[in-house]
Amino acid sequence: MSENKRDEALSQETVSSDKAQKKAKAPAKKKDKEPNRVMRWLKDMKGELKKVSWPSGKDTAKNVLVVVVCVIVVGIFIWVFDFLAKQVVQALLSLFR
Repeated sequence: MSENKRDEALSQETVSSDKAQKKAKAPAKKKDKEPNRVMRWLKDMKGELKKVSWPSGKDTAKNVLVVVVCVIVVGIFIWVFDFLAKQVVQALLSLFR
């Protein structure tokens, strides 16, 4: 019987070592596939960028002009509000002095 137990122990060690070897091989496969994933992603991205309808230079200039004008207008509104708020606070402080 002790021989049977020894044989079972050896077979379990062999199975566990086989599992360990398979686990050791698994990360190597993932590393090998990663460059393929990156290359595939880059190719897909290039294909998608070809489908994009890019604006012309004139459209871009118009859009930039609209953004600049909007920024200036919003800046003026903020400046006016700040000026009015400052005047109100100064008036209130002068009343309570």
